[in-house]
Amino acid sequence: MVTVAVLLLPGLGLLLFTMTYLEDRLFGDPGPAARHARRRHLRLVPGGRAEEASPARNPEPAEHRSPDRDAA
Repeated sequence: MVTVAVLLLPGLGLLLFTMTYLEDRLFGDPGPAARHARRRHLRLVPGGRAEEASPARNPEPAEHRSPDRDAA
């Protein structure tokens, strides 16, 4: 029985290596993008801040909700 296990061990190791290699090839990340591909840039809204100084961001406190009320 030990002899059979020792004889099967290299075959199972090769099978594991092959399956890992194939899985990485099939489901792995694609290669790096082409050099000429455009990167996504952040598009800003023209104008920036409003001319008047806006008040400090201080959100109003949330209103109290009863616990038996559903959020949906």
